[in-house]
Amino acid sequence: MPLLFPLAPAPALRSVVAALGSPTAVREARTPSLRAAQGTTSVELPLPVHVLDHLVPASPTRLAGWRFVIRCGDQSVAAADTTPTPDGWKFSHFFEGPYIASTERAVLQAESLGTSYQARLLSVPELYMLTLWLHGDHTADPAEGSLDPTDLLIPLAPAPPGVAAHRPHQVGELLPALGHRLTRPTSLTTTTASLVTPASLTAPTSLTTPA
Repeated sequence: MPLLFPLAPAPALRSVVAALGSPTAVREARTPSLRAAQGTTSVELPLPVHVLDHLVPASPTRLAGWRFVIRCGDQSVAAADTTPTPDGWKFSHFFEGPYIASTERAVLQAESLGTSYQARLLSVPELYMLTLWLHGDHTADPAEGSLDPTDLLIPLAPAPPGVAAHRPHQVGELLPALGHRLTRPTSLTTTTASLVTPASLTAPTSLTTPA
């Protein structure tokens, strides 16, 4: 079955389209490829961005925004983030960088799995890690829904030291291994080492969405 992409909130999509039509927004963005794009641009690959603030059992995720890929012809030239406000969704910023290509690669991986999933992004600030989250309940509200142990996570490149990018893992396997790594990095077992290899990590002091 195909990978399913949730329907983005209409105000979020409209805010990105409006920003693309604003010469000022495009000119001021740190996106040389977008500024240099010739021809019609399109807004594609809508993904809700959830954040897992703490690697503890049953920790809930929170919806932090929606992300879109900006394409010109057959090239991805940038991505756009939107953010929730008391008045609804609004455009946040355009950006470039390796997460755009790695997101598209992970989507292709997911589409080859032969199982129906709802596509999301999951940010783990404690590890500076961004993953493609394949949620098993493809009918779920994309703004809600907790991590299920059988959901799949595909770490995007660049992944944190010792984490294999583009290697799918079930949530029930990967998150406990990562949590164990943060709390007791010197006592990794061989089973844990097959998921992540020993390396020191420093947790961020504030949340920034990977770009």
